[in-house]
Amino acid sequence: MKVILKADVKGLGKKDNLVEVSDGYARNFLLPKGLAIEASASNINVMKSKNESEKMKKEKELAKAKETAEKIKNITVVLKAKASESGKLFGSITNKDVSDKLKSDFKLDIDKKQIILEDAIKSLGTTEANVKLYPEVSAKLKIKIEQE
Repeated sequence: MKVILKADVKGLGKKDNLVEVSDGYARNFLLPKGLAIEASASNINVMKSKNESEKMKKEKELAKAKETAEKIKNITVVLKAKASESGKLFGSITNKDVSDKLKSDFKLDIDKKQIILEDAIKSLGTTEANVKLYPEVSAKLKIKIEQE
């Protein structure tokens, strides 16, 4: 019997896959537990349209991420902080501070978890942070810290 999986089943397949299983396994385990539905013509069409729409959604997200990456490459975020005479900050600049500044100055809504700093910035000057926008899409962001 052919069934379409509604959830990942260990040893059988992933969600939305069409698989061939024995009749007893399907009727006694998969269908009653809601792990699969019978592969009728209408269910197969629903599965195909769902897969196509998901593929289109991922392509749009990838295009948007690439566009945002191009914007980020040309941006220098300037933050002002109190510092000592030697240039050491009183406190530090974190990825949350950078995210808030991007949102307020450049209208870019980038989550603080996407901004990867090796360590919190603790001195004046220019540094670079890696911004991971999507799997395989990242950009370098310049961050300039100035005396307040």
